[in-house]
Amino acid sequence: MVKKQIDPELLVVLEKIPDFDIWENLANTRVLRQAFAEKQKTHLSTMDHVLFSDHRISEEGDNTDLRVRVYKPAKADGPLPVLLWIHGGGYVLGSIDFEVAAMERFVHEVGCIVIAVEYRLAPEHPYPAPLDDCYQALAWTFASSVELGVDTTKVAVGGISAGAGLAAGLALMARDRGAYPIQYQLLMCPMLDDRNHEPSTHLELSGIAWDRDSNHQGWQAYLGGAYQQERHHYAVPARVDDLSNLPPAYISVGSLDLFRDEDIEYARRLMTAKVGAELHIFPGGTHAFEYIAPSARLSSRAHYLNYEILKHAFG
Repeated sequence: MVKKQIDPELLVVLEKIPDFDIWENLANTRVLRQAFAEKQKTHLSTMDHVLFSDHRISEEGDNTDLRVRVYKPAKADGPLPVLLWIHGGGYVLGSIDFEVAAMERFVHEVGCIVIAVEYRLAPEHPYPAPLDDCYQALAWTFASSVELGVDTTKVAVGGISAGAGLAAGLALMARDRGAYPIQYQLLMCPMLDDRNHEPSTHLELSGIAWDRDSNHQGWQAYLGGAYQQERHHYAVPARVDDLSNLPPAYISVGSLDLFRDEDIEYARRLMTAKVGAELHIFPGGTHAFEYIAPSARLSSRAHYLNYEILKHAFG
C-alpha cells in the first residue's frame, strides 16, 4: 500500500489535509480559489532583507494585464542572476500570493532576483494563454533588466508541478524563437505528459496526493478544446520530438509521485539529446511534498539541493 511507503513526517501532514473534490464543477473551482485567496494574509513577508514589489505588464495592443512579483535583496551590488518562477496548481489553481516565504528563501539562499508570474488559469484560460503569459514575463524581464538589476546572461526558469511543466514549455518556446536565452531549468515534480500512460500514474494516490483522475482533469482543462486533437509540444513537453539545444535542467520528484516515471523519462531524453540533466528521486516523497510539508527533513534536503543547484548554475 502506498501509504505505508510515505515518509512518516510527510504522512502526518497529509492526513490533516481535508479531502475535497475540486473537479465537481467549475463553480467549485472558483469557490476553492476564493478560499485560497482568503488565506493569503498568512503568507506575508518574513524577511526584512528581501524586498518585493508587484508590477503590471502588458504587450502593445493586448488588453491582458499580467501581474508579476519581483523579489530582490534589499542590498545588492551589481546586476544579479534571476529565477523566473512559475507556480503550481494543476493549471487551474495557485497564485503567487501563496509563495512569498518560499520565494524570499530563494533570494536569501541563492543571492538572486526572483520574478514570479501570476499567469491566467484554466479552464477559463486554456492553452496557450498561461504559457503566453510566462513568455510575456520572460520578455519583460529582459526588457526591464537595467531597471530591475538583472544579469541577462544568468536567467533561469523554474516552477513546481504544473508550473514546472510551463517552465519546460517556456524553455522549448524560447529555444525556438531565439530572442531570450535561458541558462537553466529548475523543474520540481514537473507535469509533462497528458497521456497518463507511465506505470507511476497508476499509483493508488486518491485522498493522499495528486492522482490519476486529477491529472486527467487538469490536462483536459489546460488543453481545452484541443484536448482530443493533436497536442502542441509547447503545451505537452513530453510529446516534443526534439529536445536538443535546451538549457541544462535539474529535475526532482518524489518516489511516490504520479509524475515520477514521466520525469525520469524526460531527464533520460534530455541526456540522450546531449542536454545536461540532473535527476533526483526523493524516497517516500509524494507530489510537491517540499511545499506541502516544508519543515520535514525530506523537504529540507530538497530545498537545499534546489539552492545549491541554482548557485552552481549561476556560477
